[in-house]
Amino acid sequence: YDLDTWNEIMATNIGGMFLMAQSVGKWMIDSGVKGSIIQIASIYGILGPKDRIYEGSEYEGMPISTSPAYPASKGAVIAWTRYLATAWAKHGIRVNTITPGGVESGQNDEFKARYGKEVPLGRMAEASEMAGALVYLASDASSYMTGQNLVVDGGLTVW
Repeated sequence: YDLDTWNEIMATNIGGMFLMAQSVGKWMIDSGVKGSIIQIASIYGILGPKDRIYEGSEYEGMPISTSPAYPASKGAVIAWTRYLATAWAKHGIRVNTITPGGVESGQNDEFKARYGKEVPLGRMAEASEMAGALVYLASDASSYMTGQNLVVDGGLTVW
């Protein structure tokens, strides 16, 4: 992997989070708006990639692989969440992250089968299965929660 690819992934995955937080956070603080900011990381922000699941795997017809910049950038999202949570708590702004496990989105059957063998629930998530975690973190039900990383992974991290 070259430095240009690394920089592009970092600019998108953590640079984008920085710019969004900078804009939204400033507006919230200046306006006195209290609330919740929810960032999205990835299971690879807390786990190393499992290369064995990628053999024969494709996403929309292209081979699947994981750049080293991807997990580094997603781990940075979690650290960024913790920083913002401590910096903005005094303004009544809570900042948390959701870390989804594998979400079905066009991977071939080979990948889905290999991934499912790594997960206690035996399958990838549907995107809609992240909604409950989002609603929880956005609501007052999580009013005493900030700086946390809510992992929604079908049990992948328990093994």
